[in-house]
Amino acid sequence: MIAFFIKGSAIYFIISILASLLLSVCQMITPRILSVTVDSIIDSKPPEYPHIVRLFGGVHYLRQNLWLVALIALAVRAMTAVFRYLNGYFNSKGAESLIKNMRDLLFDKVLHLPLSWHTENRTGDIIQRCTTDTETIRDFIANQLTRLLNIIILIIVSLICVFSIHPYLALLTLGTIPVIVSYSYFFYRRSSTLFTACDESEGVLSSIAQENLTGSRVVKAFGREAYERDKFMAQNDDYTSKWIRMCRLLSVYWSATDFVAGAQIMLVLICGTVACINGTLTVGNFLSFITYNTMLIWPVRQLGRMISDMSKAGVAVDRIRYIMNSESEPDDGARLPFAGGDIVFENVTFSYGDTMALDNIGFTIKQGQTLGVVGVTGSGKTTLMLLLTRLCLPDSGRITIGGVDIRDIELSELRRNIGTVMQEPFLFSGTLAENIAIASYEPDEKQIRLAAAVACLGRTVSGFKDGYDTVVGERGVTLSGGQKQRAAIARMLMQKSPIMVMDDSLSAVDTETDAQIRRNLNDSFKGSSVIIISHRLSSLMNVDSVIVLNKGKIVECGSPSELIEKDGQFAHIYRIQTKLPAELEEAIK
Repeated sequence: MIAFFIKGSAIYFIISILASLLLSVCQMITPRILSVTVDSIIDSKPPEYPHIVRLFGGVHYLRQNLWLVALIALAVRAMTAVFRYLNGYFNSKGAESLIKNMRDLLFDKVLHLPLSWHTENRTGDIIQRCTTDTETIRDFIANQLTRLLNIIILIIVSLICVFSIHPYLALLTLGTIPVIVSYSYFFYRRSSTLFTACDESEGVLSSIAQENLTGSRVVKAFGREAYERDKFMAQNDDYTSKWIRMCRLLSVYWSATDFVAGAQIMLVLICGTVACINGTLTVGNFLSFITYNTMLIWPVRQLGRMISDMSKAGVAVDRIRYIMNSESEPDDGARLPFAGGDIVFENVTFSYGDTMALDNIGFTIKQGQTLGVVGVTGSGKTTLMLLLTRLCLPDSGRITIGGVDIRDIELSELRRNIGTVMQEPFLFSGTLAENIAIASYEPDEKQIRLAAAVACLGRTVSGFKDGYDTVVGERGVTLSGGQKQRAAIARMLMQKSPIMVMDDSLSAVDTETDAQIRRNLNDSFKGSSVIIISHRLSSLMNVDSVIVLNKGKIVECGSPSELIEKDGQFAHIYRIQTKLPAELEEAIK
């Protein structure tokens, strides 16, 4: 999974690893300079590395010029600082490049996941996976994983050095490594489950916050502030309690690790002091041993931390893998261009799980004709639009446009040629002009004003202080329901699509505006095939044909006048909607 995201940033990690190797070499040299200085230059013992000492003038020369020893140590420390800087710089650059690439790919993947996937997953949880989880992975890679090679080198070289100095004392150092690693692995198993629970709880918390922020008007309208506050606080308590358990576990882990490391250092100091008194270990080598031991115990401790943090990163990777492994909208082999023509539903069946939405329906819309769709709530009207735009795929049967199965038409091409106005129009938090022009690649102000005029929005916009530069707010909260619907219609018109689908998109406008919009559409877009889904039959009286749905089946089909004469379900709805108030009250009784 990480290898998939690392493209483009691998070079930075390679440079960081090389700098880490050189850093390890410099760190290994420093203790040897100390031991040679104490034992051979300050004291008179033979140097352990005579050839190297002769390169700098020999023991006698160095004893007379201790400043040179200090300069050598300073040069090594300077190189250590340089390599540490290079390691940190390129490591951070690689981590930031990785996280950017990860966010880009994740966002692109989420955009191409099918509608059914989005309905099954909470928005807040998706956001949390794309933000908090990616940051967790970045932190693990930047702070832990890239240091792995440095840690391994330090451990191996430090062990070699301590065994070369005093084998028996080195066994004491070596004995703590399996203890810390085994201890860390035990906590890794325990913490992985808790990290998963914490992440899932945070996802639920994010979803509650996101729903309340976007639905704030509904919360206020129904006086649900107290209920939503209690709901949030209960989930927040659950999230906090899980993290307290996690922190308690980590505190036990780190305290125990610190105790083992501290006990080991104390024993090394005691045993090393005894060895120096007994003459089996020189002071210089003892100081060098202590340095190497410190360089060994803390990398081992860091390795333990890496194992522990790996559980948190592993949970994050699994949650991101869930998104990346989800199947994108199927578009295999769909490479035919959109040619237009008649729209034909052939024996189409579709269900949402166990709920049948459409049951073996079939009808034809001639090119340039307008079809009205009527039916009670839940009869399958909106599903027709979802299937036509391939937001859903039929369980059986097929849908063709100009004789071509829509599954064989390139997805972006298909949707570019089908303009839709959703039942609940969604506006982004930009200006009104940006929302209208969102479906157009090269919009201009004239086109925006024309589309708004056809949607009967122009006069309304002229009353706004900032006109088309008015910021509509998130989800268009600053606009009324009718204004949002008309803005969505104008947005659809900007596509200039040969097929237009309006899913109950005039329900929030008055009947006069409804009629005017339909007249404007007929005058401006003759030749386009139009599907109008509506509960208001006055919106359908001038369409070419109407289908009436009931429980996923077509129960009536024909022109509006024909259906009124048949005295069926359409005629019944028509009579109810056209009765005078007194007559309607009597009919209800």
